[in-house]
Amino acid sequence: MIPLVIDTDTAADDCFALLVGLLHPRADLKAITMVAGNVGFEQQVHNALLTLGLAGRLGDVPVHLGAQRPLVREWRSASEVHGDGVGGLRRLDDAHAPSPEHAVDALIRLAEEHAGELTVVAIGPLTNLALAVRKEPRFAALVKELVIMGGSINGRGNITPAAEYNIYVDPEAADIVLGAGFPNVTIVSWDPLTLRDAVFTAEHIDRIRDLDTTLSRFFVRANQATFDFDVRVGINGSTHPDSLSVLLAIDRSYALEERRYRMSVETRGELTRGATVFDWRSDEPNVTAIERIDAERFFESMLGLLAQEAAPGYGELLAG
Repeated sequence: MIPLVIDTDTAADDCFALLVGLLHPRADLKAITMVAGNVGFEQQVHNALLTLGLAGRLGDVPVHLGAQRPLVREWRSASEVHGDGVGGLRRLDDAHAPSPEHAVDALIRLAEEHAGELTVVAIGPLTNLALAVRKEPRFAALVKELVIMGGSINGRGNITPAAEYNIYVDPEAADIVLGAGFPNVTIVSWDPLTLRDAVFTAEHIDRIRDLDTTLSRFFVRANQATFDFDVRVGINGSTHPDSLSVLLAIDRSYALEERRYRMSVETRGELTRGATVFDWRSDEPNVTAIERIDAERFFESMLGLLAQEAAPGYGELLAG
């Protein structure tokens, strides 16, 4: 079992990534930590608790509230991409509340309790991680692996021409994290990796729909806004780098090619805020970027996960 924390700004693919962490037989999800990102913070918390309910893990895996804004910038939503992140669904059980322990404190505590063993998967802006580094200088060294969904190797962004969303929202946090000395940092990039290997086409979505389980119906409904947006901007389906990031954290064999780089973040440029530079020439690399994955195996794994039934009571919520 792999002890995990998923740091998330829970919209559609983040929810699916949580399902991977909650349902994969090799994953031991210790906590979910929330960071300001895709949609409104309260909506993100609702989405995480809804996903826990679907997986039958409410009260088992705690949700910790973290930074509700970037370190120095104004928060930038991505609701135009994701809607509310769950297709308008409301959770059945509102009796469960987030943990009173702050996300940053939970990250530090879990890193200490599982020193040299904990994997942290960051699928939102890196604000919580930067705050943990600032609060506890030993934090980075205690983490076995940090998997970051963020950046683009070739400079193509998805929020601006130069920047990928997670890095753009809080570039100062990303800069702190990349310089903190984490012993193993793995990057799942937007371009080229996501756009080539983590896109689910209409045919893929039809196969998921045909499963006709509660989880597959949840996937199709929560994913619809993202699918429609991605198709409008010229992508051949919906993108799923967050799910991929968690799966790679559990099983690296999905990666077919990877390469070491010195990764840096632009924090000052007017046109290039949040742009990532992957220096292949550096003799002091600080990240390993996944450059190619087995895309069909990734989809089949997600298909198998969504073939499972959700916790009792959610079938009616997602009927039809």
